[in-house]
Amino acid sequence: MPRAWRVRRTDRVSFRDRIHAGRALGERLRGEQLVDPVVFGLPRGGVAVAAGVAEALEAPLDIIVARKLGVPWQPELAFGAVAPGVVALRDDVIAAAGLRRPEIEAAAARESAKFADLGRASRGDVPPVPLRGRTAIIVDDGLATGATATAAARSARREDPARVIVAVPVCAAQTAVTLRREVDDVVCLGEYEDFHAVGLYYEDFAPVPDAEVRELIARSRHAPLGR
Repeated sequence: MPRAWRVRRTDRVSFRDRIHAGRALGERLRGEQLVDPVVFGLPRGGVAVAAGVAEALEAPLDIIVARKLGVPWQPELAFGAVAPGVVALRDDVIAAAGLRRPEIEAAAARESAKFADLGRASRGDVPPVPLRGRTAIIVDDGLATGATATAAARSARREDPARVIVAVPVCAAQTAVTLRREVDDVVCLGEYEDFHAVGLYYEDFAPVPDAEVRELIARSRHAPLGR
């Protein structure tokens, strides 16, 4: 049975900001059976949510750099995403948009080339957390198409974790169904058929700067962990 909290249109979840959402999501995850968890935020907004999750679970915070591949004439429409070692494509969108292989390969190469710089900008000098044998919890501020979360989950699998969980405050219902075929569990506080846009569920959905992401990760690593 899905673990999302399904609510009526008139009673949707909403959050003051990403920190508030992360704390609520962290409390929900405290009831899960988690083996030595590591919390991964998707930069940049997902890291602010992931920080609250990591605090609730007394787990280290890290990032997975995943980049959406947008249709050239409609960049917000994802035809896939890339993450380290992974290119995840949406064949339905590619077919509908009439994208050709050279266009797809060029976009994937262009976004993949940004990984190193984006990783340094988001993590600074803090080293990655080893994942082998642990539970990877991949967090974003919400999922519309789920393209970046799919790529991030496949990338995390390459590190041989015990489990991979995607955890988000809100998501589109069909996206959650699709993601459950990719990962061990999807945990979502609000799952909707008529989802629209992630920002509609937040009072404050301001962009998160790189400096804040670095501070959140550094703060998590220096905090005493109970595990």
